[in-house]
Amino acid sequence: MKRILAAGVLASLATGQAIAADDPATCQAPSFSDVGWTDISATTATAARILEALGYKPEISVLSVAVTFESLKRGDTDIFLGNWMPLQASVQQPLVEAGDIEVVQTNLEGAVIGFAVPKTSYDAGLKTYSDIIKFRDQLGGKIYSIEAGSSANATILDAITNDDFGLSAFELVESSEQGMLAQAQRAMDSDDDILFFGWRPHPMNVRFEMEYLTDGNDMFGPNDGSATVLTNTRAGLSEDCPNLGQFLKNLVFTVEAEDLMMAYILDEGLEPRAAAERWLTENPQVLDAWLTDVTTLEGEPGLPVVQESLGL
Repeated sequence: MKRILAAGVLASLATGQAIAADDPATCQAPSFSDVGWTDISATTATAARILEALGYKPEISVLSVAVTFESLKRGDTDIFLGNWMPLQASVQQPLVEAGDIEVVQTNLEGAVIGFAVPKTSYDAGLKTYSDIIKFRDQLGGKIYSIEAGSSANATILDAITNDDFGLSAFELVESSEQGMLAQAQRAMDSDDDILFFGWRPHPMNVRFEMEYLTDGNDMFGPNDGSATVLTNTRAGLSEDCPNLGQFLKNLVFTVEAEDLMMAYILDEGLEPRAAAERWLTENPQVLDAWLTDVTTLEGEPGLPVVQESLGL
């Protein structure tokens, strides 16, 4: 009986190794899109660091939002951790409904997006979207936002075209996240008014004395821009790579966690990978849930391997 059981165990191990060896290349080297936002750079680096410890060879490419969704549709990109909803609904929903991409998990709740202003501007009366036109001169007729082609900018440009809240009198200044934040910092340092695209989680909410405008008629989504962030994959990824799919299903962040990782990157100058490693070593308890039913690429229990890799 012992010989039979031993033979069965060896056969199972051999089969597991054969299956791992026969996995498609995309299972062994999953490709991520990082759209260049610090929150997504942080979460993507965190996922990649864990997968590396599990024996995978993740690849990260910096792509625009539009290119990301097209790449997911074509199957050239496997994973996107930055599907902000409902902001990106107009792009995402048709692809999901057509079966071109899949939603694996809501990886963040409690997020907020929308127009933001310095607290001094808010206290002076710039509190709602209807107040924006009253402050046109103080704002220089400009709205500062992130990179061209983003869903946020598309929403703002639509509002300008439709003259929502009198925004046809404004010009959208498209930049990078860092460029926009630098402009906001300069304005606040000079006690000037500025209208910019803000979101949470982000260290800007700690670094700046700022407020979000209200009563925006759901321009950036219901409840004045309340948002969730979803994990998207190419069609069939979880079926093709069930272990990878399980990990992505388990991977859920908090606003507080992302605030910290982003602060490590933006305020302390750490690279996303280093920020991820620091946060993981400071918060090792998250690995218990994230690695439930997840193995290494070779089929070994994942948790102890990742813990050892991080020096825990």
